[in-house]
Amino acid sequence: MSTHRLPLDRAHTTREHSGESIDDTRNWPGFGLIGLGIATLGMALVAAGYGFEGWAVIAGAVCAVCFMAGASIVVAEHAHVKHMEHRRLKDPLGH
Repeated sequence: MSTHRLPLDRAHTTREHSGESIDDTRNWPGFGLIGLGIATLGMALVAAGYGFEGWAVIAGAVCAVCFMAGASIVVAEHAHVKHMEHRRLKDPLGH
């Protein structure tokens, strides 16, 4: 187990996981998909507002898929970090 994958910065913080999302770059595709989901949500609302039902359904479906995939990636990577520390995902951290 290499220590360069652990997103712990004990020299600069007393908190267990401050900056985990920035240090652990495997979360970034998930955040990108969540951002894409927000953008397609806007597109779906605009399409629905102008009466383009077909485009609104397509954008809504892409929005849902992006949100679910992005959230799954972020949660899976967070669970992976917890597993490397021999903790469970729901263990309290005391923030």
